[in-house]
Amino acid sequence: MPVVFATATPAHATDTTPDTRATTTAPARGADPAPDAQAAYLADRLRESPVHVTDQLPRELPPSTAPDFARLAKKTGVPTYVLVLPMMSSTEGDQLLGAVHDRLGRDGLYVLIEGTAVARATAYGVRAPAEAAVTVTVYELAYDAGALASFERFVEVIAQGEKKAAARAEAARERYGDDEPAEMYIGPSDRQNQSFLTGILLTGVPLSILLLAAYARRGRTGKPALRLIVPGVALLSAAAIALTAPVVFDETRSSAARPPTPAEMSARVERVAAGLKQDPVYADPESPRVLDARQLDRLHERIRDFRRSDGGGPVYVSLVPQTPESEAAGDADLFAAAVHAKVGEDGVYVVADPDDGTIDVLNHGLRLDSSHLSFDLPDSLTLGDGRADEADDHLLGERLDRLMTFLDETPRTDRPRGPSAGEPRRRPRSDRARSRWSTGPGGCARRRSPVPESFDRMPITAPTAPSTSYLRRTAYNELIALSAEFDPEDHARDRERLDTALLLVDGDPGRARRPGVDPTTLVAVIVLARAGRAALTGRPSKLCCGVNPLHGPAEHRHHVRVTADGNRRRLLPVCAPCHDVAVAEPGGIPGRLLKLPGPALGNTRLPYYDITDSPLTAVPDGVGRLVDRVRGAAGVH
Repeated sequence: MPVVFATATPAHATDTTPDTRATTTAPARGADPAPDAQAAYLADRLRESPVHVTDQLPRELPPSTAPDFARLAKKTGVPTYVLVLPMMSSTEGDQLLGAVHDRLGRDGLYVLIEGTAVARATAYGVRAPAEAAVTVTVYELAYDAGALASFERFVEVIAQGEKKAAARAEAARERYGDDEPAEMYIGPSDRQNQSFLTGILLTGVPLSILLLAAYARRGRTGKPALRLIVPGVALLSAAAIALTAPVVFDETRSSAARPPTPAEMSARVERVAAGLKQDPVYADPESPRVLDARQLDRLHERIRDFRRSDGGGPVYVSLVPQTPESEAAGDADLFAAAVHAKVGEDGVYVVADPDDGTIDVLNHGLRLDSSHLSFDLPDSLTLGDGRADEADDHLLGERLDRLMTFLDETPRTDRPRGPSAGEPRRRPRSDRARSRWSTGPGGCARRRSPVPESFDRMPITAPTAPSTSYLRRTAYNELIALSAEFDPEDHARDRERLDTALLLVDGDPGRARRPGVDPTTLVAVIVLARAGRAALTGRPSKLCCGVNPLHGPAEHRHHVRVTADGNRRRLLPVCAPCHDVAVAEPGGIPGRLLKLPGPALGNTRLPYYDITDSPLTAVPDGVGRLVDRVRGAAGVH
């Protein structure tokens, strides 16, 4: 169950209420409707088939599931059109269904499935209880049920008619408003626990029998037959445990996802590469357009100029979302490497995510200083800032223009460089950090775990007013890194920190990168994941920096000034750099405080510890108190 602080939203409904997720009439559209190009593309797909399954979610929903959705859609009793797409914002989804209907020009029930569940449905010219059906799927199903199960339940409610559907929706709200249904699939931590318990029983029970029998015979003259029976009993007990364990622990799947084929895993990479061979800027047709015509022309002009410059070369820009369910599991570097392999030409490969606004840059074979590209790109360019977070287009046109200026000014080298030449942060991955997938011949055969910031650099690089994009990316990277490094036989406290961090994102690291998780929760995830990672790398600490928790571990507490005006002080844990500032320049501490948007305060930011009903209020008291705060809010003891 996800952890909810100060919200009335049902736990398993994440941050979106059912009434805003579905409407039975066409949603009102403002002056900035869903882009015509996106709607036209999707309408063309529905004209070919009433069900369109994206190629961008092969890990969760491979395109081969389309016939299953089509079979279910026929049971609604009305013409039904289904779009299965990556997750998007609420506004984009509402506008998109209306725009697609206008383009297609056919009445019917339009359903939008985002990632793993039915997200929105609208009836045009037909009678169908769309809102009630979506409400039932939100409340009745566990979060891990999967998109097919969600759509099947949706269709079931539609077929019941308006009166019965409305009653069922109200009953679902009452029954599951405070407690969601049990998970349908076992998670990685639970599976590790089961394996650990089975191993203990397999060795412990037979050994206990042998030891007890030896103790009972001590000082006595036992019958020879008994000496043969006891080992046999021990052996039989081990066999019984081995045979019954699969019956007791009978969960054979970890998710509802169907294994994709190699062709499905490489489909999007091939699509993007084919597009880049025709045009150096590829905009994903399934996503909202984030560059207008003027910005696109400007970007093309800058790319041509860079190609002709001394030491320059081709630049390929992919405006494509990067999700945990994609072929690269959200790793933009890996996606860029796979696209480079398919395009077959060296250059600078840029991946700009139209969903979260992040920009990743990799140099493949040009005479550019890769260290400069890795370490000197400003966060405001790669991750965005407050203005970018508030803009629908994440200001990607403006930021890509700044990126081209940065490339123009990047130092040239004597020899061509690759992405690994100047990136010391890229470290070898252990086998357990690799997931099994292939992009086909010429592609990248293994996924690499994102490499988070080193502990020594955290106090230097951590922002004091981080953007939501920065927090999403950092939380995701930290969770993936800790999960990859974690050994189930490590100390229980390390497991507790990992499990608590996962609790905040519903057990799914990918949720940290999606809309709906507030900044305070993301920071809590980062703090817990870093505390666990610090312990695993030989730097255990019960404290994290209380001036800015993004600075990482702290060693002791210090009275520090927390206001620029006056002399208000507070006892906080401090990292080494913050301790030095507190001693040498006490007035510099207020400028180092982490400040986050407060609830209902718009753009106003507060010191993180002053945001009420937030898990971060426990941070100054130590990581252990944060763990207790999160687990207590979730009802886990």
